[in-house]
Amino acid sequence: MSTTHACDPVLKDQRALVTGASSGIGAAIAKALAAAGAKVVVNYAGGADRAHAVVEHIRAAGGQAMAIRADVGREDEVEAMFAHMIETWGSIDILVNNAGLQKDAPLVEMSLADWQKVLDINLTGQFLCSRAAVREFLRRGVVPELSRVAGKIICMSSVHDVIPWAGHANYAASKGGVSLLMKTMAQELAPRCIRVNAISPGAIKTPINTAAWMTPEAEAELLKLIPCRRVGEPEDIARATVWLASDESDYVTGATLYVDGGMTLYPGFDQGG
Repeated sequence: MSTTHACDPVLKDQRALVTGASSGIGAAIAKALAAAGAKVVVNYAGGADRAHAVVEHIRAAGGQAMAIRADVGREDEVEAMFAHMIETWGSIDILVNNAGLQKDAPLVEMSLADWQKVLDINLTGQFLCSRAAVREFLRRGVVPELSRVAGKIICMSSVHDVIPWAGHANYAASKGGVSLLMKTMAQELAPRCIRVNAISPGAIKTPINTAAWMTPEAEAELLKLIPCRRVGEPEDIARATVWLASDESDYVTGATLYVDGGMTLYPGFDQGG
């Protein structure tokens, strides 16, 4: 039985790190984790002003947060970020591997540099951060007053871990890799009381895909692919993240939660409905 009292925030006193948290989905997740009682590290690689704005928002609402700059594709910077967090707050309980980017081009025009950069951030970054978090989870072990497990990892994937995406070979390959990385970690770590899951967002209103929904015409075309007939908001992903980070999902590991309004059901629905 969970040790969390009904009146307590579900993540009370836990320490979370959200990569790529200066805007979009990452910022919404950081705010939601803080609202659920966690202390939150807002990681960013660029845009320090936006990251600090997220921190200030959390603090203004009565939460605890700090911003740490690190490129998650660089091992030395990841290790320094975790060292800073652990030195400041003592440990880590929740890792949200959210950092990601797109560098799109047709296959024949895609440069090796753009292929490698996307893989470095979207896939290698999740490996490096997960490895650092797991080492700390194993060192510290379970703290029953915080959680029933030693640690939780949530890997941000995409509906494009199952739906091919022409013109985005590097991005789709990275997200397909995230899917099996997550499942393999979950299988390996479950006996050590560490839960690993993924969230695969569909179309979400974020700066990375503004062109897909910024005009009524573009949004109308996008909605043809979404049975729920609306484009998702970052908060849709944030709520799912809080649940996966909490003991409410204690028997869930190795799972991918598709938060996509039914997009992965396409084309099996009546577009004229």
